[in-house]
Amino acid sequence: MDSLAEAVMTGAGPEQLAKEEIPGDYLAAHIRAEDVGMFDGVADPDVRKSLRVGRVPMPELAPDEVLVAVMASSINYNTVWSATFQPVPTFGFLERNAREGGFAARHDLPYQVVGSDAAGVIVRAGVGVRRWRTGDHVVVSCVQVDDQEPATHGDAMLGAGQRIWGYETNFGGLAHYAVVRASQLLPKPAHLTWEESAGVLLTAATSYRMLVGEHGARIKQGDVVLIWGATGGLGAFAVQMVKNAGGIPVGVVGSESKAELLRRLGCDVVINRNEIGLGGDEPLTPERTVEMGKRLGRAIRAEVGEDPHVVFDYIGAATFGISVFVVRRGGVVVTCGSSTGYQHRFDNRYLWMNLKRIIGSHAANLQEQAECNRLFQLGHLSPVLSSVYPLAEVAEAARLVQENRHVGKVGVLCLAPEPGLGVTDPALRARIGVERLNPFRDVAAGTAGSAVPVGGV
Repeated sequence: MDSLAEAVMTGAGPEQLAKEEIPGDYLAAHIRAEDVGMFDGVADPDVRKSLRVGRVPMPELAPDEVLVAVMASSINYNTVWSATFQPVPTFGFLERNAREGGFAARHDLPYQVVGSDAAGVIVRAGVGVRRWRTGDHVVVSCVQVDDQEPATHGDAMLGAGQRIWGYETNFGGLAHYAVVRASQLLPKPAHLTWEESAGVLLTAATSYRMLVGEHGARIKQGDVVLIWGATGGLGAFAVQMVKNAGGIPVGVVGSESKAELLRRLGCDVVINRNEIGLGGDEPLTPERTVEMGKRLGRAIRAEVGEDPHVVFDYIGAATFGISVFVVRRGGVVVTCGSSTGYQHRFDNRYLWMNLKRIIGSHAANLQEQAECNRLFQLGHLSPVLSSVYPLAEVAEAARLVQENRHVGKVGVLCLAPEPGLGVTDPALRARIGVERLNPFRDVAAGTAGSAVPVGGV
């Protein structure tokens, strides 16, 4: 391990960190351009075959960037997309970045360091960085924006230069070091561990924009919100946000074990889709979509007496037609992804004749992320980390997510030698309680690989 990393791990102060030499290379999870096409015609594109861990050269720092020593990161589904080269190889994004010239040209390399979450310590700051200093503990937003583009100052997510770091850019967070723009940084919640902090911002902020922010569904007290995949990273945060807003979360899951976890999270209504006949591999015909929508609607009305005001759907092709059918007249379906397929089929009559709306949502701007991060700092939102893997086994962690064998978030220790480190406000942690901070913690032992239990002191 290099001397800078050792200094970080021993808690060295800003002056000592500044004296340490930046290493010429570092350990990182990455994919390689030479592997594009390796899964052509393959029924099961196993990410363990393409996601590598090895040393890569340290990039030069731009004036508006910082170098973060990454203590922990997490797996998001975009890492699965990157490692399967689907729906498109991400090297095309890097090539387009390079056309801007200047420091953007660094991104176009025959490898890509992936990962869109990180928690760590700033070890260098570019000359143009004003609000952050060496030694600061930070979490990293997944969104990079062009602050010279007018649209960015209205809503950064509408800017043409908006990109997802570690997916549409290089130098992502599943590594010992990460290069990020200063405009991606937020303070790490002091009562959370490194791995807990690294597993919240992308998914929680995405859920915040979808449900709470002014660009999403704008839920209010009493709203019934149907949440597909309610024990996933996005869904589990959505449940908490609906509860905080005074709404009624209705969570849909695919097994009794996940249903039990959802009850532990405090979800008001829990529906096991297999118990009402929403499972199976039958083709999703228009007739079957309507029938499944009727079954789900009856199950919801039996519990709460009315149809949902909002449907939270990131599942995509397998659920979207049902979502449009089941949401109430004048209701909203809000979507941020399509993990089961991008081509959505629904009967438009149920949409237009009942004045329903569909809202597309993508990540969150920095203000929304700051508001969401504040809720974690206050203890109003809790991490949903279920398992943690070492960086050396990041491919196993990604495979777990690829096969949907996980719940909540899957963390990855980068420079942190073990879980439970990084807490600087133990008093707040004690007041909140470790059990509340880790509602999914007991399932860690049941996941694949050599995942280690989460929690810590």
